[in-house]
Amino acid sequence: MVGRDRGTLETVGVAIVTISSESTIEEDDAGAAIVTSFEEAGHEVVTRELIARTHDNVQAKVSRLVDRDDTDLIVTTGGTGVEPRDATLEAVRPLVQKELPAFLNLFHELSYSEIGTEVVSSRALGGIVDGVPVFCLPNDETATRLACDAIIVPEAPRLATLANGGTDEDEP
Repeated sequence: MVGRDRGTLETVGVAIVTISSESTIEEDDAGAAIVTSFEEAGHEVVTRELIARTHDNVQAKVSRLVDRDDTDLIVTTGGTGVEPRDATLEAVRPLVQKELPAFLNLFHELSYSEIGTEVVSSRALGGIVDGVPVFCLPNDETATRLACDAIIVPEAPRLATLANGGTDEDEP
């Protein structure tokens, strides 16, 4: 079932947003990797969009997506670097009610195995916004594939269920 209710989700409805001022959706390898990761696991991509890399665009888009009934989880790619115009984390962080610090720790640990010390400039975020898990990833195909395949997709149904007030079947 896709869409938010209080039952345990089996299929997650995911919104994918690429944040870039220089590319098109057709050139978006990182976004395509996210789509593939979720679809291969049997989840549904409810929307895939590309927006300009500005603080207000990102904040407004994430705010609108969490209000959609068919969106159980949001993944963004892009705008997470250390350049002055990278503002994704700064736009999304104020919306987050609960951070998921273990996501960031695990992502950096796995990334270090792939890219070494370049991980120092890799910024990402995981958190819950109005009952919806939101993950902000770098605009890099390898990084998005790693984050989705190793962390986000396996945990998506459980996280979306818990964040929306459902219960973990493993809890006593």
